Amino acid sequence: MLLANLAKLDGFETILERKQTAPSALGSDDSIMNQLMDLFVKGQDGAYNKKADFDYLAYVFADLSKHEQVRKYFLTEQKYDGVIPLTKIRVFTEHKSDVRRKGVASTIKNVAFDIDSHPMFLDEDGINLLPYVLLPITGNEEYEVEDTMEMLPDLQLLSPDKKRDSDRNNIQTHIETLTLLTTTREGRELMRRVKVYPIIRETHLRVDDEGVREACERLVQVLMRDEEGEGEEGGASSSVQEVDEDDEIVEV
Repeated sequence: MLLANLAKLDGFETILERKQTAPSALGSDDSIMNQLMDLFVKGQDGAYNKKADFDYLAYVFADLSKHEQVRKYFLTEQKYDGVIPLTKIRVFTEHKSDVRRKGVASTIKNVAFDIDSHPMFLDEDGINLLPYVLLPITGNEEYEVEDTMEMLPDLQLLSPDKKRDSDRNNIQTHIETLTLLTTTREGRELMRRVKVYPIIRETHLRVDDEGVREACERLVQVLMRDEEGEGEEGGASSSVQEVDEDDEIVEV
């Protein structure tokens, strides 16, 4: 918890440059940032230390990911284990710990401000982020068969007792992440193709929260909007979709 508070201070992002010898049991390298990441992953539910779950490191990551150089870290394969750090934490978007879910949701959203990395976010052989963002906002609703068949495989065979995240702020954060991922035309077309709209429609209907509903409406406006140049000779433009100033999404 103390480290989570320190992470809010200006200059704390220099932790990226700090090094120390890692405990052999951790299996990390001498980067303190990598050691914190491995503690977070390996230490859940007291697996590394019976007296600690390291959940609050999620808040550390969320605050640090407001800085561009830290975003780059989350998107860069680490030499010591050959893994991209963001792929280590994406699995916690549905974890039982409220703290883990909230911190990871905010971290993912902040890293999504790196527009140049969106192709890697959306690539099934890359970070493959969409399933991990969509599952927490999906309930047990039934969809038209045609829509279901086109959804991502992870969303096609959900159990009848599937529930949305109980934290409405997390739901809003994930929807805002999806909106950021519509910045490129490729992102918008992928979300249309895998039927993100029906999921957002049901979320809008079933989550009684003004912030969630406004986030849903902003995303739907983008997904349902005609692309610039559609129907014109030469095809559609690949221009970037800009967010209106009044609907600006901010880092958390």
